[in-house]
Amino acid sequence: MARPIVAVVGRPNVGKSTLFNKLTGQRLAIVDDTPGVTRDRIYGDCEWLGYNFLLIDTGGIEPKTNDIILSQMRRQAQLAIDSADVIILVTDMKSGVVATDEDVAAMLMKSGKPIVLCVNKCDKIGEPPLEFYEFYNLGLGEPIQVSAIHGHGTGDLLDEVIKHLPKQEEEEEDDGTIKVAVIGKPNVGKSSLVNAISGEERAIVSDIAGTTRDATDTYITNKYGNFMFIDTAGLRRKSRVEDQIEKYSVIRAKMAVERATVCVIMIDATEGFTEQDSKVAGIAHEMGKACIIAVNKWDALEKDGKTMDSYRKKLMNDFSFMSYAPIIFISAKTGQRLDRLFELINYVDQQNVMRISTGKLNDVLASATARVQPPTDKGRRLKIYYMTQASTRPPTFVCFVNKKELFHYSYQRYLENQIREVFGLEGTPTKFVIREREDKK
Repeated sequence: MARPIVAVVGRPNVGKSTLFNKLTGQRLAIVDDTPGVTRDRIYGDCEWLGYNFLLIDTGGIEPKTNDIILSQMRRQAQLAIDSADVIILVTDMKSGVVATDEDVAAMLMKSGKPIVLCVNKCDKIGEPPLEFYEFYNLGLGEPIQVSAIHGHGTGDLLDEVIKHLPKQEEEEEDDGTIKVAVIGKPNVGKSSLVNAISGEERAIVSDIAGTTRDATDTYITNKYGNFMFIDTAGLRRKSRVEDQIEKYSVIRAKMAVERATVCVIMIDATEGFTEQDSKVAGIAHEMGKACIIAVNKWDALEKDGKTMDSYRKKLMNDFSFMSYAPIIFISAKTGQRLDRLFELINYVDQQNVMRISTGKLNDVLASATARVQPPTDKGRRLKIYYMTQASTRPPTFVCFVNKKELFHYSYQRYLENQIREVFGLEGTPTKFVIREREDKK
């Protein structure tokens, strides 16, 4: 189940970023008294009373535009309406209700989405001043007095937010459907691929980069099984993300990766590897998703007998941080190797949920440490007592050692390679958790 989205909106300099930092418990947003400091969409995890949701801090004025504040706020508010499940409208106690607040409130009410009215900068504890009651005039129900700087009232604010969040269900029953996110930079053929495998014009296909604004779901059942394909908006370099709608598309694409169990990372064969491809793949890698690198538009490339091998070697070097990911050369336009793509999706999904017994793991550990001795530092040698698998998606291994600092990254990679050599784990990242344990003498 996808996490709900809660957007923090309001006119410039009412304390949105300060509130965002307080609610997420991290200093993710830049805070300054200058209006318009928050330019990119900032998002962070927020948890309250067992509810987990994504909080988005929206910017005020964009310095690169000549639009007046009111029209900017109208655009910002509309974007929040489109993306969020619940909206927190932040106002300023010190300046009171202004015309911009009324304009945004009127727009939000038309959306029919839940709105929580936050009156910020109520820094004194106790009964609010008389000026507080003018915020009832916005017609958004009971305002909640908050001090984002000191944290007063944030609990009451979050209590009100979670009242409007969808009921959090238990883990969805596994019906065998594999959730696949198709990710990549704009115009590599993500929508064309989804259309080709579904046999219908499910997504709008255009040569104009950025046509797909949101993540869309397509359910497919065929001889390979049940699949849900999530077609995502392309991820561009941040310097290219000028349009606010595309900024929200980046967030939606990351949310799609979070929902998926398998990610198909699409590369344009005619362009080759770019830095942005690496960043897109990094999102899936860091979230522990099973990954496939699909080189699209292979039909448009002039080839000889060695083209595929040389292209594969170059990509393996470019994607050295995820050398586990299989590479497939496809054409969404002609349908080339799409059957093989389904087979790979099934395969890497199974690898992502592989469980290895503690006995077999420690057999590999004993063999690996005998072949290459664990590192030493100042005369003290790393001891790895034993290893066990804690979880799947991705396969997560816990190593009990005498001293964490001695377990160098290079030796961890060596052990990972030994495990992969024996058990496969192709198409899935792995995770190592290092724990210290007293040496029992």
